[in-house]
Amino acid sequence: MSNVPPITDSHCHLDFPDFEGQLPEIIARAAEAGVTRMVTICTKLKNEPSVRAIAEAHTPVFYAAGTHPMSAADEPMATVDQLVEIAQHPKMVGIGETGLDYHYTADSKAVQQTSLRIHIEAARQTGLPLIIHSRDADEDMASILTEEHKQGDFSCVMHCYSSGPELAKRMLGLGFYLSMSGIAAFPRSQDVRDIFAAAPVERILLETDAPYLAPPPYRGKRNEPAYVEKTARIGAEVFNLDYPAFAAQTQANFERLFSKAKLKADAA
Repeated sequence: MSNVPPITDSHCHLDFPDFEGQLPEIIARAAEAGVTRMVTICTKLKNEPSVRAIAEAHTPVFYAAGTHPMSAADEPMATVDQLVEIAQHPKMVGIGETGLDYHYTADSKAVQQTSLRIHIEAARQTGLPLIIHSRDADEDMASILTEEHKQGDFSCVMHCYSSGPELAKRMLGLGFYLSMSGIAAFPRSQDVRDIFAAAPVERILLETDAPYLAPPPYRGKRNEPAYVEKTARIGAEVFNLDYPAFAAQTQANFERLFSKAKLKADAA
C-alpha cells in the first residue's frame, strides 16, 4: 500500500456488471490511492445476497441496502422488518439508497414517497444512517425529511449532492451530511463547489458513485473507488485545507456517521 492519507469511498456499486471479475484489481488500485474502505450500495433488495457476498469476501468493503427510488414502482415494496433483519449483518452499515427521483420517474412519486418513509423508519430502528438519492425533488425531499425527523431522530447522508443550496441548508440544519462525488470536480460545477464550501467541513463525505460520474481526468470513463482521491483533492481546495488534513477530516466524518463500520474495523 502506498504511503498516502487514508480516505473512504462512502458510496459505490461494486455489484454492477462494469466490475465483474475485476474486484481484486479494483480494490488493490483503491488501496494504492489510499482508499481504505468502500461502501457498496444495493439498490434492489433482490440483489442483497450478491452485494453482501462482495462485502463478506473483501475486508475493506462494507455494504448498504435499500430500494432505489427509480426502481420503487417496479420492485416489491420493502418492509421495515425486512430492512431491520438485513441490518443485523455485521458489514451492513447503512439503509438505502432510497429517496426521490422526479427526473425520469415522476409518475411514481407516491410510491417513492411511501418507500422513502419505510426506509426512514428502518434507519430509526437500526440506528444506521439513511442514504438519500434526490433529483429534481428538492421541495418534497425537504418536506418529508423535516417532517419525519420531527417524529423521531435518524441520521442521514445526502449522497452525491448536486441539488440546490436551499435543500443543502435545510439538510445541514437537521444535522445531516452532504457527500461529494466526482460532480464536484467537473470544471462547470462551481455552483456545486460553492454549496459545499458553505457547509461545515465536519459534515462532508467522499464518494465515487462508481461506475458513474468519474472525476477528471477520467471523466467519460468507468469510475472506480480509486478515483475518489481526485475528488478529495478538489475538496481540499474547496475548504482551503491541505490534502492530509482534509482526508483526515472526511475519515472522522465517515466514522462518526457510519459508526458500525468503524466498530467492525476496530474489532478486526
